[in-house]
Amino acid sequence: MDVLTPEQRRRCMQANKGRGTKPERAFARLLWSSGIRYRKHQRSVPGTPDFSIKKYRLAIFIDGEFWHGRNWTERRQSFATNRQYWINKIEHNMARDRAVTAWLTDHGWKVFRFWESDVAHNPGICIAKVLDYLERYRRPEPPTYLPSEIAAEPEIPYGESPLSSNQN
Repeated sequence: MDVLTPEQRRRCMQANKGRGTKPERAFARLLWSSGIRYRKHQRSVPGTPDFSIKKYRLAIFIDGEFWHGRNWTERRQSFATNRQYWINKIEHNMARDRAVTAWLTDHGWKVFRFWESDVAHNPGICIAKVLDYLERYRRPEPPTYLPSEIAAEPEIPYGESPLSSNQN
């Protein structure tokens, strides 16, 4: 049984926003203070991730526990009113999340999905995963081989000019 009137419930539900949430703002501060520049809610990236960096093909989503079905097998049983509506809605959100993640990874993107409570309680672990991924772009690997033309010994020893060897 709902303890709120229909008008109060309507206002509460309207107050739930998909952008600019507390966990999202906290994660944005972590990214910015780490020197990572990003775009927020870029519509040109499928799934409109909360944070994206096209240069590194990186998409970061901060998912709410209720709306995206954390511990779904347990939570699914707890709905008392309007049960079928909520089950369909959340399962549809979960299916969409899986489809977006699959599409992005199939097209070469790295996708991170963090639960809002993980960002709130363990922000260091979340930002460390992103920094570990970006680290491979910051330090280039040395070449594993040198082409034979570059590695060959020169005909004239170093330090001698071709003109000085002909004058003797």
